[in-house]
Amino acid sequence: MFKKFISRCFFLILFCCSLAVSAAEPRILVYGDSLSAGFGIGVSQSWPALLGQRLKANGSSLTVTNASISGETTAGGRARFGAALAQFKPAVVILALGANDGLRGLPVATMKDNLGFMVALAKKQGARVLLVGMHLPPNYGPKYTLEFDAAFRDLARREKIALLPFLLEPVALDQNAFQADGLHPTAAAQTLILDHVWNALKPLLG
Repeated sequence: MFKKFISRCFFLILFCCSLAVSAAEPRILVYGDSLSAGFGIGVSQSWPALLGQRLKANGSSLTVTNASISGETTAGGRARFGAALAQFKPAVVILALGANDGLRGLPVATMKDNLGFMVALAKKQGARVLLVGMHLPPNYGPKYTLEFDAAFRDLARREKIALLPFLLEPVALDQNAFQADGLHPTAAAQTLILDHVWNALKPLLG
């Protein structure tokens, strides 16, 4: 009985140690919506998954955790962001929220405040931040679309963080790069998006 007890304790210690090592791994947290969650394609085909593969191929010790949720707004992201930081302890955060705020016509000031809260919290915990912006179609009106675009630039400038102004820039004008809904990129387009993100992300990886 005593030997079984010692054996169980030994394996429990090994298990706890493995968790500690895993938690200590330097990590990139991708925190976005359906454009990053792999909506309509395999999760392994999404650009965050491809980012993890590229880092590994380049010999990087960084791992990628994709905490993106389809349909997420900045308000929803803000509500769960603290818990995500506590759980994953990322060295880098790729913050790619705001598209659904824009598509729903939500107040730009509120979106900017939510993003600012998340950026400040990530910085407070020592993470480097890449803010990923989005552009809206013109049917939302010039005033709203200009304010929406400017919110990402203003926030990046104020917080002195890296900015990728438009996630879908390399595929936006190619109809064949999108699924039937016209909103979500195809699996084939993910590599182009990754290359676009990679150029903005590389300076944060040192």
